[in-house]
Amino acid sequence: MMEITSDTRIIDLTVGQLMDLFAKAQAPATQAQPKEEKRLVYGIAGIAQIFNCSMTTANRIKASGRIDDAITQHGRIIVVDANKALQLFNNK
Repeated sequence: MMEITSDTRIIDLTVGQLMDLFAKAQAPATQAQPKEEKRLVYGIAGIAQIFNCSMTTANRIKASGRIDDAITQHGRIIVVDANKALQLFNNK
């Protein structure tokens, strides 16, 4: 059995050796865990979209304080972390 180096031509490899090389090359890629993306929504309309409710109900949810930790507000701009809002709403 010949030793496989970076100078070995692909045509000189057997099918088994080629499959082993592919398996070794793909192994690190499968171990990397995808980072959970932060899903942001904006405004009362965004809150209504998260909870699939009306704008009036979204205003009530925001005013109740249940999801305050998920809300960042600067003046009239409201930014809500959707994942955290759902988690907080389900916990209380």
